[in-house]
Amino acid sequence: MGGKITKKIVNISFFPKKHCIFAENYRETMSYNPDFDEIRPYNEDEMPVVFKELLEDRQFNLIMNGFAPWLPKFLRNFLLRLLFSGVKTAQDFQIRFMKPVVKLCIRRCTKGTTFSYPKDMVKQKRYLFVSNHRDIVLDSAFLDLMLHDNGFERTCEIGIGDNLLIYPWIKKLVRMNKCFTVRRGLTAHEMMRSSRLMSEYIHYAVNEKGENIWIAQREGRAKDSDDRTQDSVLKMFAMGVEEGTSLTDALKDLHIAPLTISYEYDPCDYLKAEEFQFKRDVPGWKKSKQDDLDNMKTGIMGFKGRVHYELSPCIDEWLDEMGKKDVPRKEMFHEIAQHIDSEIHSRYRLYPCNWIAKDELDGTNNSDKYTSADKQTFEKYLNKQIAKVKVPNPDYDFLREKILTMYANPCRNWLAATSMQK
Repeated sequence: MGGKITKKIVNISFFPKKHCIFAENYRETMSYNPDFDEIRPYNEDEMPVVFKELLEDRQFNLIMNGFAPWLPKFLRNFLLRLLFSGVKTAQDFQIRFMKPVVKLCIRRCTKGTTFSYPKDMVKQKRYLFVSNHRDIVLDSAFLDLMLHDNGFERTCEIGIGDNLLIYPWIKKLVRMNKCFTVRRGLTAHEMMRSSRLMSEYIHYAVNEKGENIWIAQREGRAKDSDDRTQDSVLKMFAMGVEEGTSLTDALKDLHIAPLTISYEYDPCDYLKAEEFQFKRDVPGWKKSKQDDLDNMKTGIMGFKGRVHYELSPCIDEWLDEMGKKDVPRKEMFHEIAQHIDSEIHSRYRLYPCNWIAKDELDGTNNSDKYTSADKQTFEKYLNKQIAKVKVPNPDYDFLREKILTMYANPCRNWLAATSMQK
């Protein structure tokens, strides 16, 4: 590690007294690593300074001008400053600025969102939400809104890849929005240091800052929607504890709650199919920064149909039982990943398009799950999405199969998970 662990006096008075059940052991001091400054969200004293810098950023102002071209810059910035008054923390910023934006996105780009969680889930407890990944920006944004609207004490700090922080204004904006940075494209040595630092930060954020954390179950989105938890993600979680701590105790320290995200339609499906053909036809092809921006924009603005989020119970009790088994550490990582996958897969909200796609690809018959009108609607949707693909010599059969696979895999995984749990 590059930085020494030090003790720093902090004020945790922003926690209401009745909600200090996990912060009570940290009322006097908190372990703080100065290396966290590389990746953490902004602190309370940094928020006003960064907000001022954001308003002075030329690219940010161009983006804002696109929303209200009729509003002079000086008046727009005056209104933003007025709105910012009273904002002290990143969570304040989320509620004041981001919540209205996310609600507008839901109204314009979905048929509505729903949220389910276990009745006995303690809303004042902190959790690490490990989820499948559908949208670069909105997965965590929707979750924050749902947590806040359903009485959870804290929203989430969010892990976001630094490959998406293309411009300084984006980096500033996401760090104001409770994001911490996940570094990408590192050497093996750099990756080890980065993973340990991030693990220590996640443990610190959950247990000492009193924050929830959202992080995807794998690096990047599963392009074919075959959602699988990477063992490497669990290994990273286990790094940030004292040497000698058992694997199950290290993971219990984070209170992992699997989260399932189900979109009826993925507005980026054609971009993912396009990427599959580029990778097939062009040796060494890689996405550009512009490709990442196009994915972000399409994911935010594109139509998603119905959206459902469902939380599984925290796996702490299951980990207790797992810890009693005599299982090699490597195998234990795999078993824990499989358990998280089963929890995620069994809670998919399946839509007619999922069953239609499975029937076409697998030759099955689940026509009781959809109507002929549903089938016609999905066929029109597929043709419209495939027509958007921009590749030389588009292979339409290949593209169709790839998009169908994205919709069929959640159905396949749900059937496998629910049959195993019976």
